[in-house]
Amino acid sequence: MHHQIVIGSRNPVKIEAVRQGFSRVFPARTFWFEGVAVPSGVPDQPMNDEDTRRGALNRAIACRQLFPTGNFYVGLEGGVEEKNGDIWAFAWMAIITDQKQGEARTSSFKLPPKIAELIRSGMELGDADDQVFGTHNSKQKGGAVGLLTHQLIDRTAYYREAIILALIPFVQPEFY
Repeated sequence: MHHQIVIGSRNPVKIEAVRQGFSRVFPARTFWFEGVAVPSGVPDQPMNDEDTRRGALNRAIACRQLFPTGNFYVGLEGGVEEKNGDIWAFAWMAIITDQKQGEARTSSFKLPPKIAELIRSGMELGDADDQVFGTHNSKQKGGAVGLLTHQLIDRTAYYREAIILALIPFVQPEFY
């Protein structure tokens, strides 16, 4: 039996992170992954934790409305938050079914001042990364985390861990 996983993004990095996370958590299951463009209901560049979390959840809910016959619906949303004069990057994952909901947040990292300045001026993180690093479409590759860690942690790995954490209620349903 194939389990249909609907992901609220067409970004290949996000789809691959979800594929890897589900495959690791449920190695005996067969999945069919579908990435779809859905609205987040929050600004294109969420500027705080709550908007970022809500964006991930909104995407998962929008996926369920589009594909009511799916088994799992996944929303991923990257965001930033200003704390003590620095801008920190992170992302939220939301996974829902008709019975349960799982959520998790990635680890956070401080963005360099040049990138933070561009974000404060209204630029999205991916565009700011491309400008500062002289790259193109980095958000569909290693992302800010990949650029800043010399690809020791790329965006796929960064999101995959949080996908696995968001799946905990589905792995340990007796506790949820």
